[in-house]
Amino acid sequence: MRYTLFGRTGLRVSELSLGTMTFGVESGPTADLDTCRRLLHAYTELGGNFLDTANIYTGGASERIVGELLNGRRDEFVLATKYTGATREGDVNSAGNHRKSLRQSVEASLRRLRTDHVDILWVHARDSLTPVEEVMRGLDDVVRSGKVLYLGVSDWPAWEIAQANTLAELRHWTTFAGSQLRYNLLDRTAERELLPQARAFDQAVLVWGPLGGGVLTGKYRRGEGGRLTGPNGAAPREPRQEAVVTEVLDIAEQGGWSPAQVALAWLRAQPGNVIPILGATKESQLADNLAALRVTLGEEATQRLDEVSAQPLGFPHDFLREPGVTQVVYGDRWPAIEDRRSTPHGAPRSMRRDGAPT
Repeated sequence: MRYTLFGRTGLRVSELSLGTMTFGVESGPTADLDTCRRLLHAYTELGGNFLDTANIYTGGASERIVGELLNGRRDEFVLATKYTGATREGDVNSAGNHRKSLRQSVEASLRRLRTDHVDILWVHARDSLTPVEEVMRGLDDVVRSGKVLYLGVSDWPAWEIAQANTLAELRHWTTFAGSQLRYNLLDRTAERELLPQARAFDQAVLVWGPLGGGVLTGKYRRGEGGRLTGPNGAAPREPRQEAVVTEVLDIAEQGGWSPAQVALAWLRAQPGNVIPILGATKESQLADNLAALRVTLGEEATQRLDEVSAQPLGFPHDFLREPGVTQVVYGDRWPAIEDRRSTPHGAPRSMRRDGAPT
């Protein structure tokens, strides 16, 4: 396990994060505390230090289990939790991003986690009823109180994250150092706005659903994990999805890897500071995912996956890439222009990811 930085903070976090959303489920292998302990041990044995939970995961049981497992060794970990979701039925103010919900959620999380602070607090989702300036000022207050060290944002529109961080910078409040979003070979829509936004503000990107709900592992092809259903209960037969899974399985077989390792290796090779969140229900599954650290996809395999999983960026990105438009914007000598600048992480700019001409 190697380490990267959580945005501009200087905080060192492992290149894979352990998600604990399944800790404390009412049925299944992770209901047993010892199973959760073994999962954490397998992760930390390789040097993992970045744990992701939330106040609403399994009704608060996830935080309680994490708190028990970290008892006596809390400072060894970068501990992240979230707030936004409703925690009490019938209480209209137990949900949302307003100050009352924030304060109550943080205090309750600290009690369950058995700690006096969390390293990272994620805003779990956008609450459109609470103004952005109210959210950012409230978050800055909990950071100044010492109960939260750093901030992250999850499941927000890119334009509003940019608005929030710009507002915070201008008013000298704490900014979002990380962005958490869904991103995988089946769903690359984050490349349209969310990933460019994260790179522009030098945010770490925590990726949830890196295996597409298990679809990219090929288990549904093998008849495992039940029947894959769509919104209306019907098994989807989306050609693009089928093609992506087929390519992942083929590359995995050729390389001697598991499909999950191929999907995770592709994610880890993307521009920017991308950190997949691993969610496991048994030790063998987590071990397989962690083995992705040893997988490096070749240029040919990467190109195959890029092509089969490509999704249109939409307007205005596609429009700005049209040859006639490119010449109008950059002039008739645009092919002679070489952009030698780098992203904040040192990776060359790429037209495929951020729309810059090559």
